[in-house]
Amino acid sequence: MSIISVLNPKGGSGKTTISTNLARSLHERGHSVLLVDSDPQGSARDWHAANEDNPIELVALDRPNNVKTLASMAANYDYVVIDGAAKLEDMIAAAIKVSDFVLIPVQPSPYDIWAASDLVDFIKARQEVTDGVPLASFVISRVVEGTRLGGDVRAALDEYALPVFETTITQRQVYPQTASEGLTVYDADNAKAKAETTALTDELLDMFAPVAQEVA
Repeated sequence: MSIISVLNPKGGSGKTTISTNLARSLHERGHSVLLVDSDPQGSARDWHAANEDNPIELVALDRPNNVKTLASMAANYDYVVIDGAAKLEDMIAAAIKVSDFVLIPVQPSPYDIWAASDLVDFIKARQEVTDGVPLASFVISRVVEGTRLGGDVRAALDEYALPVFETTITQRQVYPQTASEGLTVYDADNAKAKAETTALTDELLDMFAPVAQEVA
């Protein structure tokens, strides 16, 4: 069992969109997946409740002590995907401690880049006492299609000394449209959205593979 957290203390960075679609992408590959909603706002819970036939199992754990029990509670799953809380440092710290990989979505905006600073500090402090676990990487999300992503965004993220995924997640109407029905891009006729979600999953698993093998 491997735990992947999607974290950013700033709201609106695309955490729930990425978490739900990533969980479904892993499910489509034949893995057993548990999605964890750790945000008291309950966006992932609302998404899940909108579709009574949702193939992804979900549990709500919105207290730090509950998150700490996740490893034992979810031992029978191949992957656990944690949809992270915004602004709640205790919840974010608890998620980092149980994670094998942290994915950090950021919008191409200086405000999102600045907001990630404390999260990166949390992750690096944890890595220093755990031989580099969790692994972590940025993914640039909510990119407006047809615009050029400035090199200064990646350059700014490079200053944090964490990898930045080549894959970007575009701001497409299909994401909120499918979410409102408890669905994902895998239920929609949008090849571009499916392709970028699949590419994100591929890139994460490629980077994550050595840790996943150790944990298995």
